[in-house]
Amino acid sequence: MVRIYHNNRCSKSRATLALLEQHGGEVEVINYLDSPPNAAELAMLLKQLGMTARELLRSGEAEYQSLGLADSSLDDAALIAAMVAHPKLIERPIVVANGKAAIGRPPEAVLAIL
Repeated sequence: MVRIYHNNRCSKSRATLALLEQHGGEVEVINYLDSPPNAAELAMLLKQLGMTARELLRSGEAEYQSLGLADSSLDDAALIAAMVAHPKLIERPIVVANGKAAIGRPPEAVLAIL
């Protein structure tokens, strides 16, 4: 089973989903803006991605500035809490397969974990 944390308004997310569908198999689509991952799920995704919470943040979002997330003293727990409360801050799309995860930027990047 392949899972994608998807935002239908994002062209990269739509392209990644199309690529997954072309490769066959069942794809579980999670519209993460409507059903955001909780803190434990997000921590697991970070582990699977091999990334820090700061690396997963979308720094161009208005919430990034308004919440003061550029503050380098904020730890992963604080950044994860911000992403849980404001899922728009989560880089997308995230694909999970075979116990690993990858960000679909570019969409072909997810092929390595299939």
